[in-house]
Formats: sequence, structure tokens, C-alpha cells
Amino acid sequence: MPVIRIMPSDQVPWNDVEAIFDGSEPSKCHCQRYKVKGWMWRDSTSAERYAAHCEQSARGSGLVAYVDDRPAGWVAVELRRDHPKLLDMPIPWKGRSEDKDDDGVWAVTCFVVRKGFRRQGLTYELAAATVDHARSHGARAVEAYPMITAPGQNVTWGELHVGARQVFEEAGFVQVTHPTKRRLVMRVDF
Repeated sequence: MPVIRIMPSDQVPWNDVEAIFDGSEPSKCHCQRYKVKGWMWRDSTSAERYAAHCEQSARGSGLVAYVDDRPAGWVAVELRRDHPKLLDMPIPWKGRSEDKDDDGVWAVTCFVVRKGFRRQGLTYELAAATVDHARSHGARAVEAYPMITAPGQNVTWGELHVGARQVFEEAGFVQVTHPTKRRLVMRVDF
């Protein structure tokens, strides 16, 4: 049975985070999709996104999963207001009237599982860890923006970087809104 350990990113070497991204599709974004205003690919360079992720990771912008002491997975979880593009997008706010800049609400925005560790339930472990992590840092709530997937439905890599509904249901998140056919806003209030 593999041993899974999850650590805040500010307590692990950057090389371990880098190993998880390891030139994969997510390494093009480096968890900057909801942070860079405008269209990230046009308005920032790969080197800028990489440097921003390195600096943010050192501040504790996520959690790193280790499987048998090997870096295997990442989840971005931090203050919701630290995601300016997320705050400007209409979809997560459809049917909601709360203060977007509320510093008591955290957001889970991105999962990456390294090749060789996929399909082993690591995203479930990471999602569950976000709840305790946000609570231990004084959050009043943590929310996520997962996609709904249907059996046999073709899903591209990029769509599920936010996680799937069942991952968050298992972690205790409940649906707040259903703004589009395939997108949910889910949350845990403390």
C-alpha cells in the first residue's frame, strides 16, 4: 500500500513542484489561468507564468502530494481574492450576490497529477486536504468550480484541471450554484 503525504507548498522544495508539472500540458499555464488578467497566453510569457508560480508556491499557494516520498500531485488552494480573473468571470457568480473580495473565502482552482500516479485517487486525497488546509489558515469557507463529466464523454485535459464534481462531493463540498450545463460552484462553510 503506497504511503501518501500532503504538504503545503511553502514547506517543500520548488524542484518537487516542478517535477509534478514536468513539461506536461499544465506546465504551459502553471496555475496562472485565474491569476493573469486578459488572455494568459497572449498577455504573459511562459517564463513569466513559471516565475509567478514559483514565487506563489513559496508563499503557500497550494498543496503537494507525495506517494512513497515521490512528488506526485498538486492542488492550488488559497484566498479567492488572489485570483483576479476568477473574480471577473461571470460564470462563477451567476445567481450569487456575495462579496467577491471576501478574505474569508478560499478557492480550489487547479489539480495536477504527475504521469505514473494518475488514476489512483490522488485528486480525492488532495481535495480533502484543501478543506483542512483552508480551515487551519482561518478561512470561513473554501469553494471549488468543478466540471460535470458523463460516462463515456470525451473530456480534454484542460477541462478537468478544476476537478470533477464527485471529487469534491467526497471531500464534503456541497453545491452552491449550477451556473452552466457542465459547471458547478461547490463549497464547504466552516
